[in-house]
Amino acid sequence: MSDSISELGSHLNRLGETALVQILLIIVATWLLIALIQRLVPSLASHFSGHRRLRALALVPVLRLLVIGIAFLLILHSIIQPTFESLVGVLGALGLALGFAAKDYASSLIAGLVVLYELPYRPGDWIEVEGAYGEVRTIGIRTVEIVTLGDSVVHIPHMKLWDHAISNANDSSQHLQCQADFYLHPHHDADHAYQMLRDVALSSPLLQIAQPIYVVAKEKPFGTHYQIKAYPLDPRQQLAFITDLTIRGKMALRAAGMVLTSIPVVAAEPMS
Repeated sequence: MSDSISELGSHLNRLGETALVQILLIIVATWLLIALIQRLVPSLASHFSGHRRLRALALVPVLRLLVIGIAFLLILHSIIQPTFESLVGVLGALGLALGFAAKDYASSLIAGLVVLYELPYRPGDWIEVEGAYGEVRTIGIRTVEIVTLGDSVVHIPHMKLWDHAISNANDSSQHLQCQADFYLHPHHDADHAYQMLRDVALSSPLLQIAQPIYVVAKEKPFGTHYQIKAYPLDPRQQLAFITDLTIRGKMALRAAGMVLTSIPVVAAEPMS
């Protein structure tokens, strides 16, 4: 391996001004082309809806990786003669250096390649990783960038893919199930409550009517827990959809004379 490193050093020493200018131009052109892709593709995707928009957004990381790969090969061609022996030597030296200097970074890069192949998440997906939940905005080489419901930007390394569960709420579709919760006093007409909550969901202007509506009832020690599970027209409307269901659901239940309750707070026992 020391011979490979020496060979790489000798090639770098023989670089002339022309080669350096070529490398600089390649880097600048690559940066401009990636910036163009990241602006142009989302702009074109905004003219589509549903699966077409999500598939168009998924092209961004693939095209970016392709551009970087071509730029790397062009730079490599400017540094060394494109023979098999020299290519193996240089790649071996670079791989060894990266392996020791940035193990975690290299792991994230490899995981990024796996992400592009397996596509566990794509731009437009709503994912949750280690408590961070948001919409995938950009898939980079090392990290995925999500925007949370609180409008915060979170960068998650792809290496989380190796040993953490990744929850994908809509999996590149427009179907994202939302849930509104209600807690009623145990003495009430359960069938009437069920029908009322179902009507609340059916009358929502944000409802995706083609998807199923579920009203789930669970008996608890403090009362009955009802859940409306339904799908908004667009995943980005999830907060507005849940708010609409919650407000109108409470109004309907109270108008029917039903008593709302809450989960009791268990006080901590005093220390002896």
